[in-house]
Amino acid sequence: MKDRAAGHFSTSLVRGLAILGSFSPSRPLLGISDLADLLHMNAATVHRYVRTLEHLGYLAKDRSTRRYRLAARVIDLGLATINSMALREIAAPHIRDLSESSGQTVNLTVLDDLEIIYVDRVLAPMALNLNLHVGSYLPPDDLAARLQHVEFTKRGPNAISSRRALLQELQRVRELGYAVNNEELDYGLRSIAAPIHSSSGTAVAAINLAVHASRFTITHLVSRYAPAVVAAANEISVQLGYRSAAEKVEPARPIAASATRVKRGARAS
Repeated sequence: MKDRAAGHFSTSLVRGLAILGSFSPSRPLLGISDLADLLHMNAATVHRYVRTLEHLGYLAKDRSTRRYRLAARVIDLGLATINSMALREIAAPHIRDLSESSGQTVNLTVLDDLEIIYVDRVLAPMALNLNLHVGSYLPPDDLAARLQHVEFTKRGPNAISSRRALLQELQRVRELGYAVNNEELDYGLRSIAAPIHSSSGTAVAAINLAVHASRFTITHLVSRYAPAVVAAANEISVQLGYRSAAEKVEPARPIAASATRVKRGARAS
């Protein structure tokens, strides 16, 4: 109280942190009125703080309910946030085993609005150096509702450059159950990814296995690693409560030999 009286206490910071602290597993989505009731604050004041937190990337608006959720950028408060995430703890042994059995780099990523965040990585001895690490951000390509906000950037020689082409590739990804990146993110990088689902059935993350293009064709990559990547993603999903994953596991269907590229499922490479 002495520090507060001496001017060393920020009421604005306290209110902002109180808003972030209002979200929990039992309250993942909260509207302005919900937060105002919980914190006994004026709705207009809450709205001002929420918009600021949204602008900074700590909150994201759910487009269907118009309520807010915590955004993955809360990791900027410290990597301890990531280390405490149940998803990372559950996925860690699976991505480690997949990396050790394949000898390749394996990543765990989550989607934060229009960006992808690397939550965990297990690097192969000869991994490509893309300057990516836990906490790195990459722009994703998502469903039609987000596409109007996406600027297509030609990062690699095979990057998809139109919304129509992307939607077609995403439909194919849904049908296959996995996705492949064929030098879309960078020259020489190929990878295969599969989604991780929560108990609600929502895709909450993805794992991907990355290889050097000089060592694997697309067909070779899929035939050798797709079943293992899909199985690992399904096992993590089961531990998160997604029972359908255990009931519907099927061998990954190989890509057509003539295919030149397939969009990666969560843009996680």
